[in-house]
Amino acid sequence: MQQEAGPAAPPALEPPKLLEFFAATYPAEAERARLEATVLLRLTLDARGQVTEAEVLAPAGHGFDEAAREAALRFRFEPAKRNGTPMPSRIAYSYEFRLPTAEASVQTVAPPRHTEASAGVAPAPERTEPAAQAAPEPARTAVPAEGSAAPASTEEAIEVTVEGESEAERRRQSAEAVQVIETENLQREAVDLGQALARTQGINVQRAGGLGSRARFSLAGLTDEQVRFFIDGVPLELAGFGPDFASVPVNLIQRVELYQGVVPIRFGADALGGAVQLVTIDDIQGTRASASYELGSFDTHRLTVSGRHLVESRGLFVRASGFFDSSPNDYLIDVTVDDSQGRPVPATLPRFHDAYRALGGGVEAGFVDRPWARRLLLRAFASDAAKEIQHDTAMKAKYGEVDSGNTSAGATLRYEHTFGASLLVDAVGGYVAREARFADLGRCAYDWYGRCIRELPQQGETESRAIDRSVNQGTGFARLNLAWNLATDHALRFSLAPTLVTRTGEDRQLRARGELDPLSGKRAISTLVGGAEYELDAFDGRLENIAFLKLYGQLLRVDRLLPSNTFVPFNKDTFEPGFGDSLRFRLSRQLSAKASYEWATRLPRADELLGDGILTGENLDLERETSHNVNLELTLDLPETRAGAFRGSVAGFGRLADQLIIRLGEQGYFTYQNVITARALGTTGAAGWTSPEGLLSLDGNVTWLDLRNVSSDGPFGDFEGQRIPNQPHVLGNGSARLQLDDVLSPRDALSLTWHTRYVHSFFRAWEKLGREDTKTVISSQFLHSLALTYVIRSGPTTLSWTLDAQNLTDARAFDFYGVQRPGRTLSAKVVAEL
Repeated sequence: MQQEAGPAAPPALEPPKLLEFFAATYPAEAERARLEATVLLRLTLDARGQVTEAEVLAPAGHGFDEAAREAALRFRFEPAKRNGTPMPSRIAYSYEFRLPTAEASVQTVAPPRHTEASAGVAPAPERTEPAAQAAPEPARTAVPAEGSAAPASTEEAIEVTVEGESEAERRRQSAEAVQVIETENLQREAVDLGQALARTQGINVQRAGGLGSRARFSLAGLTDEQVRFFIDGVPLELAGFGPDFASVPVNLIQRVELYQGVVPIRFGADALGGAVQLVTIDDIQGTRASASYELGSFDTHRLTVSGRHLVESRGLFVRASGFFDSSPNDYLIDVTVDDSQGRPVPATLPRFHDAYRALGGGVEAGFVDRPWARRLLLRAFASDAAKEIQHDTAMKAKYGEVDSGNTSAGATLRYEHTFGASLLVDAVGGYVAREARFADLGRCAYDWYGRCIRELPQQGETESRAIDRSVNQGTGFARLNLAWNLATDHALRFSLAPTLVTRTGEDRQLRARGELDPLSGKRAISTLVGGAEYELDAFDGRLENIAFLKLYGQLLRVDRLLPSNTFVPFNKDTFEPGFGDSLRFRLSRQLSAKASYEWATRLPRADELLGDGILTGENLDLERETSHNVNLELTLDLPETRAGAFRGSVAGFGRLADQLIIRLGEQGYFTYQNVITARALGTTGAAGWTSPEGLLSLDGNVTWLDLRNVSSDGPFGDFEGQRIPNQPHVLGNGSARLQLDDVLSPRDALSLTWHTRYVHSFFRAWEKLGREDTKTVISSQFLHSLALTYVIRSGPTTLSWTLDAQNLTDARAFDFYGVQRPGRTLSAKVVAEL
């Protein structure tokens, strides 16, 4: 029997759904004046969802009205529907222009992330910028128009908060060959900067021991000084954190930028293989303080503190930071010792002379966001580090009384400002004094137990004489960057970076014996790196191209010691050009491609030319290195899908480097030499996924590298075509992060993070040198770590506790030259942010 039909249902009315958001541009005049505004708009949509009119209801002035209206006219909607039939409509929008932190670039604004449940519109697909934080949205209704009749219903505003994209995201989206690592989660783990960077594709970090030991950084096959490190645009060795990147505390770093093979001119650098920028000053707003303390195996202690305060009415800014690291590094190592009958037997013993201690701090003060300066900041800093040396590079000879140290102090002055509407000036300069120390005054020969087994005929374990050296180096430097916005889509930039290094030194033992001291000669090195680049944006921002030129110059003025034990003046001048190009093209909103090339030059560093005063001698005949560097990359980013967020990239790179500088020698004496031409070919791949609620995140990457000697002459001509030793050619990293929110209290989080790292086996010497059964090989390694973290947030205060286990399976871990790394380490770390 057929049921009677009920009363006719009212017409089903569906509001329009936002399909394509076009980011408004923050008015330059308003940005310079530090103005914010809210612009109320009434949008008229046709039956196809096109915006036919954008009417300003409440003018805000200063360019905000025009920017909001121009962007809104380019929106695209799924049209409003009545009973499934598309129809015209009107809807009100409220644009809020809000200045981000002072560090962020306020150039573009981005769409909020809408959801159908709360906002009544489809998620806005991202164009080229990241989604901004959205203000809470009130419920609203679309107002359909019948034919040409005006709607009669009330319109409610859709609140859209827009702001300039973050500096990190702006770097990612640029044409530059750069990867960006944000350190928020890393700061809660018990890892140093070397361990953190090693988790990134294309990067390998090898260590000559535990905390404070020499770290070797490799980016796309090029290593050590071929890759330059910077802190806030200042070369690492001039920033007061010591000469080794791995000693920089992770908790003082907000972001890491990795530039592969093609280095922007703003660094004023002559890097061959790339650059690493460590950013510490992302946010300068308000008053904040933080501290972290880590207690780990082998009596390891690591402490960092920092704080900042901004007096907004006067623009007065003060920031201070400090760190302290200490460890005896007495972890177990596998060695060979003699038994009671003099026969060699294996033994596992603790290190006995490998302690490390470092401390340092800095204070920065000045003005920000003033009419006459965006930033004017003076920073003063000092640091000191001491490191015991237990063995030689290959872990053969044992030492018990050899010590080294490094002390530095200096100051930098930074000035940034925008003149008119288009000229940006960014300048920094300073002076740093550094003292390197090396003392070898022992009279004993030691065994692996740390026992004095016999008295030496003279003082000195590394050489057959006593050594008590100190080398004092003064460095004055400046970096000047000018940026001129020629038009909306055109920019021209210039850079100039002069550096002057002077040295004095002495070996007190030589002078006590009345012998000529090689360190007493005069030494000065002047370097100048300049550049110009032109940036073009086209096709509504889909294409970005940066073409650049560079000029490198170096003047060497030293006293050269002849075999006759006399000094003679030695002058050497080097001038080289360079050029390159970086291109980025967005194939779609989620898919982008990059290509870059640089003809790069690297000038020898002071330690390479003059020695380091510790274990490396001088070589004044070093020539500059050159390389053709090529990068290709394809990146996919699907931040919002029903199945979660997906991300991935695949990249290829090539390096053809000539006159590579390599540290060569045996036992306690080394020099840097130009020895080979090398070719590096490689590829990297990375993929990640985050579940819809952020409960689980999975990431992994792999690197394949083919680094070979392609020179047929010189000291390694017999090894043409062979892989360069002490460099693994297959690396892999994986991680899984499980996070539970609101576990015991609102806004708290409990997370469990697992990391794994695979290093394929590699040769310590040339692969065709010696018989198959006598080759020295570093075996494949598969290392794991696990971190359990609990975070409590209460207002502006955040507290976190972490238990961290590194090398979870206690596997034997080795790096270059077969130096053994620590086994399983357990650490506890607490971080407080106020």
